[in-house]
Formats: sequence, structure tokens, C-alpha cells
Amino acid sequence: MTLPTFDSPRFRTESGWRVAVQVPQAHAAEILAAVREKSALTWGDYDTVSFESTAGIQRFRSLGTGHNPASDGILEVPCVELSFFLPGSEAEVAGVLEAIYGVHPYEEPVLFAMPAVRSLHIRGMDEDNPNRFWNGPPRDWVIDPKA
Repeated sequence: MTLPTFDSPRFRTESGWRVAVQVPQAHAAEILAAVREKSALTWGDYDTVSFESTAGIQRFRSLGTGHNPASDGILEVPCVELSFFLPGSEAEVAGVLEAIYGVHPYEEPVLFAMPAVRSLHIRGMDEDNPNRFWNGPPRDWVIDPKA
């Protein structure tokens, strides 16, 4: 499958993979640590870029064909979703997925690897844009250069 590229003077695009995994929140940090051992999770001028959703409910019913006995009803587990972008080859993505399987507590993790296109800024654009953090009041998520 060939992904589109977008022609823009404002940003450039890069093809890769969007990975999303659902996990009980108590295990999210160890999943991300395993991923970071395989990938720096770079995004332009930043690394370790990932997203963790707030907790939601994952539902399933065990069919009894795995390690869990069959369940009569639907089980509900509070989970978060972790997602990140991988620009590497399929072999590199497979290594990250294997790392997730290695530490995920489930027998069958809910794990997606989807072809994706990301946009990356072109350095030097919009330097005087009033919406950029450096042109406005201090923000709590910006590192103080004086610290």
C-alpha cells in the first residue's frame, strides 16, 4: 500500500507506522520502557514522543481456548491506550511489537500497527506566529531556559 505525500511549504511528510496498544494502566510504564529500548520515538526535534489516553474500559469474553477458562459473561478491565509513530522498516516495527509482547500481561494483547503518514514542521517557519509558545506567556509544559 502506497501512502500519500502532501505538498506543502509549511511541513514535510514521512511514512511509517502508528502503533497503538491497550493495556491495564498499571503496566503502561513498563510497556513504554520496553518500546524505548527498541526505538527512540523521535518526532522532529523531540524524542520519547508517545501518547497515553485516560483510562477506559476494555471488554472481552474468554472463549476458553487459551489460558483463561471460558467466561459466561463479558469481562471489563480498566485500560489505557498507548500510541506512537515508528518511521522504521517493517523489521524494526516487528522488533518493537515483539518487545511489547514480551512485557504485556495479556495472552492476546490488543495491538494495532497501521501504516500512517506524519507531518513534521519545516524549521524556521512561523517564527513570529503569536500562537507559538515562544511568542506568548510562559507555559507549564515548556522548559525554563534559565533553570
